[in-house]
Amino acid sequence: MNEHVSIQTEDFDLSTEVARLRAHQPGVGAVCSFVGTVRDRNDGQSVQAMELEHYPGMTERAIEAMIDEAHKRFDILGARVVHRVGPLQPLDQIVLVAVTSAHRGQSFQACEFLMDYLKTQAPFWKKEQTPEGARWVDARVSDDAALQRWGITASNA
Repeated sequence: MNEHVSIQTEDFDLSTEVARLRAHQPGVGAVCSFVGTVRDRNDGQSVQAMELEHYPGMTERAIEAMIDEAHKRFDILGARVVHRVGPLQPLDQIVLVAVTSAHRGQSFQACEFLMDYLKTQAPFWKKEQTPEGARWVDARVSDDAALQRWGITASNA
């Protein structure tokens, strides 16, 4: 298992992941985390289930590179990203981003930076099951404001 990034089919436990991230880090004064869940709607349409795919190795390397970038931009002590793939149902947990630092501001910023990257640039492919049938949708969300905020363009991420 990668220390910073896990792409997995099984669910994750927030408490366990945060405890692992904080272990042996007495300088940690703040932990910021984001947990994303599967919604039952997308673009105004009902979603009954979804399946998320990735390219093993490539996805982990891309996310690890963004964690490295977060370390350069923010005074953080650690970061962890867990992203689920495979079949998922509404209400299932799908993603965790957790960041530690000495002070809260850096953790909040780094967590938001990493989540913006995941939503706009991470290489995932999503198939949704709707009442009308299955449809492939781009898992990446076009969010120019988020990219601009961090100075990221689609070509350099």
